[in-house]
Amino acid sequence: MSSAAAELGITHGAVSRQIKLLEDWLGQPLFSRDGQRNVATAHARAFAEEISEAFNRISDASVRFGRTPSTRVIRVNAQTTFAMRWLIPRLHTFHRSHPDIEVSVSTANSAQISGLIGFDLLIRKEPLEKPEWHHFERRVLFEEKLTLIAAPFLLQAHPINNPSDLSKHIFVTSQTRPGEWEKWLEAYSIPHIRPIRFQRFDHYHVTLQAVIDGLGLGIGGIPTLSHDIKQRRLVEPFPVLTTGARYVVLVPPDIDKSAPLRNFLTWLEEESSLKDTK
Repeated sequence: MSSAAAELGITHGAVSRQIKLLEDWLGQPLFSRDGQRNVATAHARAFAEEISEAFNRISDASVRFGRTPSTRVIRVNAQTTFAMRWLIPRLHTFHRSHPDIEVSVSTANSAQISGLIGFDLLIRKEPLEKPEWHHFERRVLFEEKLTLIAAPFLLQAHPINNPSDLSKHIFVTSQTRPGEWEKWLEAYSIPHIRPIRFQRFDHYHVTLQAVIDGLGLGIGGIPTLSHDIKQRRLVEPFPVLTTGARYVVLVPPDIDKSAPLRNFLTWLEEESSLKDTK
C-alpha cells in the first residue's frame, strides 16, 4: 500500500480507504494480515489479473488516440519465436535510423487477443488463425523454409554423414508444432528413420533452446533462425525444404498509417529482403 501511495502521489490512508470501498463493493476482503504485512488474497490476485488487461487496453487506446507524445510508439504483436529469433535481433538497426520511435513488442498469442486496440500491426505465419484477419492489409515478409538444425558441438561429437546417422540422435519436438519431424522425414524419403527417443516440450521456443544446448536435433524455419545460424549457435546439416508457408504483416484497416508506422513497415520489408534472411 505504501508503494501504491508513492506511485499515485497520495497518502497511505487514501489508498486504504479506496481498498475498503472496493472490498465493500465486491462483498469480500482483498487482503489478510500476515504478521505485520497485508497479503493479497487469492481472490484479489485473480481479480487483479482479470482487470489488468482492461487497464492495459485503456492505456494503449489513450496513447493511440490521444496527443502525439514526443516519443512515438509502434505496437507490434508477433509470435514468440519470431519475435525472439528474427525481430528483436534486428531492432537495433531500426532504432539507429529512427531514435525517436519506440517499438513495443507483445507476444500474446491469438487466443489471448480479445481485441486489436493497442496493436498497430501483427506478424503471423499463414494460414491465419482468425477469420477477421483476412480483411486486414497484408504484406508478405518472406516464405518459410524448413531445415534440420543442431548445435555445432553436438555434430562434432556425433557427426551425420548419411541419413542413417540420424537414428543415433534424440529428436527434439514441441506440442505446438505436431508432425514436423514426420513431414520432414517423409520429404526426404526416409520415413523409416527412428531416433534414440523423442524429447517433447510444450512450446517451440523451449524446444529451440534445447537444440541450441545440444540436447538433440530439431526442425527449424529459415529465415526465422538465420541469425542463430549466422552466429553459429545452430548449423544446418541438410539442405532446406520449401514449405509454401509465408510470414505476413497484418495492418488493421482502421489504423492510422502514420509516418512512424510507414517507416517501420518499410524497414520490415527491407530487412526481410536482405541476403541473410533467404
